[in-house]
Amino acid sequence: MCLAIPMCITAVDGFNARCEARGIYRDVSLFMLQDEPPEIGDFVMVSVGQAVRKVTPEEASLSWEMYDLILAETPNT
Repeated sequence: MCLAIPMCITAVDGFNARCEARGIYRDVSLFMLQDEPPEIGDFVMVSVGQAVRKVTPEEASLSWEMYDLILAETPNT
């Protein structure tokens, strides 16, 4: 199973982007989104360093709400 994290694009350089989520920045490949190139301010779902699809800000927010609920229910071990 794969997990993708919603991130906001803060800079674009060709097929690479700098993305941010909750104060964490990562360099992400945009190669898989060549047909619909994202721009600064767009949200993308990131899995293993690859942007796999664009999402709306609302979808990104909902994803984080779901992740927070899952983490709140997960016991610390």
